[in-house]
Amino acid sequence: MGAWVAALLSLCSLLHGRVAAQMSLEDCCTNGQGHGVDKQECASLPLISESTNCRIAQEQCCMAALEDTSCTQGINMAKDEGDCKSLLSGSSCETKTARMCCECCLLGRALQDQKLSCHLGLPVSHQCGQVSHACCLDGAPQNLNNTPPATDTEKKQDDESDEQCRAAGKCSQRCLGNGTCGCLKGYKLKPDGHSCEDINECLLGSYNCRAGERCINTVGSYRCQRVVSCGTGYELTESNICKDVDECETGTHNCGPELECQNTQGSFRCRPRVRCGSGFIQDALGSCIDINECLSQTAPCPSGQLCINTVGSYTCQRNTVNCGRGYHLNEDGTRCVDVDECQGPDAACGGHGCINQLGSYRCECRAGYAFNSISRSCDDINECRHYPGRLCAHKCENTVGSFQCSCTPGFKLASDGRNCDDVNECESSPCSQECANVYGSYQCYCRRGYQLSDVDGVVCEDIDECALPTGGHICSYRCHNTPGSFHCTCPELGYSLAPNGRNCQDIDECVTGTHSCSVTESCFNIQGGFRCLSFECPTNYRRSGEARCERLPCGQSSECLALPVRITHYYLTFPTNIPVPTTIFRMGPSNAVPGDDVQLAVVSGNEEGYFSAQRLSSGGAITIQRPITEPRDFLLFVEMKLRRYGTFSTFLAKISVFVTHDLSGVLVSPASF
Repeated sequence: MGAWVAALLSLCSLLHGRVAAQMSLEDCCTNGQGHGVDKQECASLPLISESTNCRIAQEQCCMAALEDTSCTQGINMAKDEGDCKSLLSGSSCETKTARMCCECCLLGRALQDQKLSCHLGLPVSHQCGQVSHACCLDGAPQNLNNTPPATDTEKKQDDESDEQCRAAGKCSQRCLGNGTCGCLKGYKLKPDGHSCEDINECLLGSYNCRAGERCINTVGSYRCQRVVSCGTGYELTESNICKDVDECETGTHNCGPELECQNTQGSFRCRPRVRCGSGFIQDALGSCIDINECLSQTAPCPSGQLCINTVGSYTCQRNTVNCGRGYHLNEDGTRCVDVDECQGPDAACGGHGCINQLGSYRCECRAGYAFNSISRSCDDINECRHYPGRLCAHKCENTVGSFQCSCTPGFKLASDGRNCDDVNECESSPCSQECANVYGSYQCYCRRGYQLSDVDGVVCEDIDECALPTGGHICSYRCHNTPGSFHCTCPELGYSLAPNGRNCQDIDECVTGTHSCSVTESCFNIQGGFRCLSFECPTNYRRSGEARCERLPCGQSSECLALPVRITHYYLTFPTNIPVPTTIFRMGPSNAVPGDDVQLAVVSGNEEGYFSAQRLSSGGAITIQRPITEPRDFLLFVEMKLRRYGTFSTFLAKISVFVTHDLSGVLVSPASF
């Protein structure tokens, strides 16, 4: 199939190449005209030939068709509207052509209205002269001189004069009686007064084509051609009618040698050459296939006869009565009747109950037995196997002629002998503490603080809550196990057990008054204790608050100006092992000014490098950079230097840091912050 298609495509390509090579200039022009009329453009002309001349003819005829269309539009506008105002604004070639034809047609109409000769005596273009002449003649009376019709004698004389005139070669078509030349219908006289040229009715709009047809100019006339093609299987005739193409006659069908072509409207059919006889049907390939009349027809044979299919026909055969097992012929031999095996002498059921059925029989045994047709005895029925899960709730055991039900441990047989009731094992107190009966068993459970033993699942053992993986989180300080429970304790000094019994609550000695600070000292609470604080302002400073010293006026002393402007005391406390890094202190000017330069440094108390100073956008911060694992106290001297407007100022912060024990879960008093 693939080779046949390839050969067909090659043949089509060869035929197309020959047609393209033989295409005439008239065909190229016709193609260009059709493209210009249909598409109204000539920029995308199809390539129909490799010939350069064909391409030129195609382009020029397409442009001529566009020009004819534009000119016809201008002529129609002059005839319908009487002016050309709507064409004044356009600048394209089509608009200019339509405007020229419209204005030239108005000139011809003016000649007609003034009853002048239709030959425009102005030096205009040839096309403008044609349009003006046609518009002048359009609608003008046939006899402009109002002369009476010529008699037969005058016509004879005119004909003789025409022959003499043509013989002399004066006029190309007609010689008029007054010595002038004339033209046949479809022609007009050229400016030389002797020759005639074809009138383009399509250009002048003097054609009479129907809707869906386009005008094609011919020599001396025109013809109308359908715009829409006829479609596959049809061709357009000269009379503009779609005619069926007889593919069988033209040889354009694809019927095989064993098939013959039959033409249809718009197409064709391939029919087999060989005809099948009666009793056969022909398939698509022309093969004759036997018809099974016994299946395709309804009751082809009379009643009582059997239809037998044969090749090309069928036969009817009388039915023969054959009775099956369990039946025999009646006395007339016309039909089959049932045999009553239970009444026979053979004792079909061997002494058991016998029940006759149509075409057979069955034996009935006592309940719990089934008849074995081979041994002709009643065998025990295994009800547990035949009806699994339907007789007993739990377990089924077969017995001779019956069955017996039993229950799994944790159940007892019910009064109906089939179902099982749950046994309440808790009534015998099998558990050491608590017992819960469940369906088919029981479950021991323990009171709070105890758990079941992994050995027997019955005895309850004490749970050591303090030894559990989460025991370290039960109590914030220390956990003490007790039978069935536990209790928490706190350090002896500085803490008390919280109401929840698990957390240690810090005792604020400064609030309760249990501290030992003097009158001149202030009490500062920390986790698990307190500190007594006091400070004195150095020389050249005065105390300006509870924790601040201000520098006295210096005058012009450079040594005094180098001292810090302000000394401030701060007190911080936090537990050990806090995350690193953590910012614990920030310092900066209270009011920032653009251009401030702030430098922060730990000048004392950081010999072991636990702290570091970091610069921020508006000051600085003190950060812990090493883990502090043991409780201890620090006194940090943090110096801030501020350069503002070219003047340096120094500020000193004395920070007392108290690191305490880390008691997870400790409740901290608000006074310690």
